[in-house]
Amino acid sequence: MQLADKVFVVTGGGNGMGREVVLQLITRGARVAAVDLNGAGLAETVTLAGAAEGRLTTHALNVSDRKAVLALPDAVIKAHGQVDGLFNVAGIIQPFVKINELDFDVIERVLNVNFWGVVNMTKAFLPHLLARPESGLLNVSSMGGFLPVPGQAAYGASKAAVKLFTEALFAETQGTPLKVTVIFPGGVGTNITANSGVDASKLEAAAAAGGGKVPKTTSPQDAGRQIIEAMEKGVFRATIGGDARFMDRMARLSPRRATLLIANQMKALLG
Repeated sequence: MQLADKVFVVTGGGNGMGREVVLQLITRGARVAAVDLNGAGLAETVTLAGAAEGRLTTHALNVSDRKAVLALPDAVIKAHGQVDGLFNVAGIIQPFVKINELDFDVIERVLNVNFWGVVNMTKAFLPHLLARPESGLLNVSSMGGFLPVPGQAAYGASKAAVKLFTEALFAETQGTPLKVTVIFPGGVGTNITANSGVDASKLEAAAAAGGGKVPKTTSPQDAGRQIIEAMEKGVFRATIGGDARFMDRMARLSPRRATLLIANQMKALLG
């Protein structure tokens, strides 16, 4: 789909990949409604964008707050007149602990943001997207959505749910103007760890203890570009990063071997 003069809603627009999607959409001539829980982060995105008045609006809300999300389409349409695309980028991870040590409230928080946030946003905007002559909906899953990562069971479950939810939506909307895409990023150099309340130093210490380095990550700028291009082309699915592409192939060819490979890499972190 063409991006210029179209209106896109982007969750997670106050930082990381979501912010990059917002900034790059603006440079491509689109209008954007940026959504994030962090109002200060959204304000920084506005400053970085330097967009002409009216081309970028911000909406501070929690995507797991269904009442707030269901009221969002009216606010976006009032500001921009229409909605042509939705990027569900917002997400959090969990502390790196085993299931036996993972509190129920943490599991619920991860699922509420990562899965129910996507469901809420999709349900809120889907009727408007289906009414447009051309539209797109993109949900960000994760490499952890097709490959189990020890210490990230709740996160992986939430992203696996996003994967199947999006694929089912793709199947259900065949023959409509809507193009549905699911994205599987590997490691991306964002601040998702800190935003999720996770101590990033533990990851570095675990890598050092294992005799290795912190794995190479994709930059948020590059990830944002690939996300936008995936919607622009209307692809069904896309992986981001060499790690995600490699593990995607390996998980298809030998799921058990791929699972054990990741398990061995996580030993130093989980103890």
